[in-house]
Amino acid sequence: MTQATTVRDCVAQARARLEQAGVDSPALSAEILTAHVLGMRRLDILVHADKAVAAPDLARIQECVERRAAGEPVAYLLGEKEFFGYDFYVDRFTLVPRPETELLIEAVQSIFPRDAAFQFADLGTGSGCIAVTLALEFPRAQGCALDLSEGALAVAQKNAERHGVASRVEMRHADFGSDFAPEASLDLIVSNPPYVSEDEYAEVSVEVANFEPKTALVPAEGEGRSDGLECVRRLAPHVARLLRPGGWFLMEYGWKQGPAVAEILGAVSEFQTVKICKDLAGLDRYVVAQKRV
Repeated sequence: MTQATTVRDCVAQARARLEQAGVDSPALSAEILTAHVLGMRRLDILVHADKAVAAPDLARIQECVERRAAGEPVAYLLGEKEFFGYDFYVDRFTLVPRPETELLIEAVQSIFPRDAAFQFADLGTGSGCIAVTLALEFPRAQGCALDLSEGALAVAQKNAERHGVASRVEMRHADFGSDFAPEASLDLIVSNPPYVSEDEYAEVSVEVANFEPKTALVPAEGEGRSDGLECVRRLAPHVARLLRPGGWFLMEYGWKQGPAVAEILGAVSEFQTVKICKDLAGLDRYVVAQKRV
């Protein structure tokens, strides 16, 4: 009689396969994927380590492990990723939300009180994690979220509905350089635009290059110099026109781009302050600019 495959066996086999493939955090991935397929928490796989795994579940675990071994991000396999304590649906139309992007939310919290009623826009929304989180953290705020990808907007809409903020966040299929709002009508504009140069993109991991949408990372060709700053140059004067006097612009960028971003925004006379801010690793990561009153 063939001995049953247990939860412990599944985790061990998955870990060995992922170690062989050389993916990041193979033990963690093995546990997460096994728990996901079996409908368990990670803690449960320890508690139920000796439980037999049914053949269909075993096949699903092995399929997930092989996809992970090929470099597919865990977030796509699970169909979700946590951002700022909230679970967001993600798929290959969107980037996987990064922890450093949460710094934009924290920066907004340092500017506006929780009960503030303000109008905002999220440019290049992707999964909608920034716009939806702002609506959750500021119950009286209203805004719009723009993206050129219809697939990404569908994901963002799903996340807005999942978290009950669809009535306060309008999804728009539009370029963020368009006149999507009246002049001087917004209190806050946030953006995590494409900022990776073609040279940098040539060196990204297999997980990023083979699975995440390039258009969300690299500015479209023909927008100017191929240094990753094309979107910043387009956004700077446009954002200044759309903000109300005293309004705020917050944008993430690449860790080497701080001085260039400061120069670009500093050349826009409408901004009275431009502050380069660092991430937890001490690297330049986002900018906070305020329009003159």
